[in-house]
Amino acid sequence: MPYLSGLNDDHIDILKEIGNIGAGNAATALSQLLNKKIEMTVPNVQIVSFDEVMELVGGAEHVVASVFLRIEGDAPGNMFFVLSLPQAEHFIQQMTGDAQFSFTGQQSELGVSAFQELGNILAGSYLSALADFTHLKLYPSVPALTVDMIGAILQYGLIELSRVGDYAIVIDTALHEEQQPQDSVNGHFFLLPDPDSFAPIFRALGVELHE
Repeated sequence: MPYLSGLNDDHIDILKEIGNIGAGNAATALSQLLNKKIEMTVPNVQIVSFDEVMELVGGAEHVVASVFLRIEGDAPGNMFFVLSLPQAEHFIQQMTGDAQFSFTGQQSELGVSAFQELGNILAGSYLSALADFTHLKLYPSVPALTVDMIGAILQYGLIELSRVGDYAIVIDTALHEEQQPQDSVNGHFFLLPDPDSFAPIFRALGVELHE
């Protein structure tokens, strides 16, 4: 991908700072929603190949819970928030108080809605931070929940993105209650801009484009 040749550690640090701002906003929103102190961190931001995207979540055939959002505006694209099934179930149980919730067993409408709302809050917070920093207008669609193999979930976004390269922006996310850092829920955000969206995003980050 030509844009990657202009990226350096400073640009990655900027992406991580955007992630941290988004995580802070999301933590505030989740704390209000759950009426308990939630803390979020962004331990890592990467730009990785498609093969690495799959491996980050256990391989293409690994079944995960994902919230998908379509990004519209100045830099359209796809965004996925992905958790392993045990992690997703654990957080839904925390959010709803339903200790029996399971994607493969007892699946309540409240639990599904709670996971969609989690994805909505997180994606909205990250997109707001990205929009504020880049001055791009970015709008998330209504979130859609999918439980499937990660390869199948990401297929559409990867096919579209492969027209300009084989890389995606990955924002690692860790969230936990303030008093229970050992009980952290760890997920990944995959930001897959449409082919024409790479230029405005990277240009806003101050990256020289070598097209």
